[in-house]
Amino acid sequence: MKDTEFKLIEQEFIELNKLMKLLNLVDTGGEAKIRIEQGEVIVNNAVEYQKRKKLRPGDCVMFFDYTILIK
Repeated sequence: MKDTEFKLIEQEFIELNKLMKLLNLVDTGGEAKIRIEQGEVIVNNAVEYQKRKKLRPGDCVMFFDYTILIK
C-alpha cells in the first residue's frame, strides 16, 4: 500500500479527478473520470461517483493500493 499526503496550497479544495491526474494515479483526465464513474475510488470510506468531488483537508481518498490524505 502506498500512503501519501497532498497539501492544499493557496486553495480551499481540489477536485477528485484533478487530484488523480496530478498525482499520476491515472494517465489522463478521461481515465480518471472513467475510474470514478465505475466506482473504483473511495472517499472517506464510501464509493465516490462525483468526478469533480471537492476534496478538502481531512478527506481521505483510496484508489487500489493508494491512500491519499488531503492536508
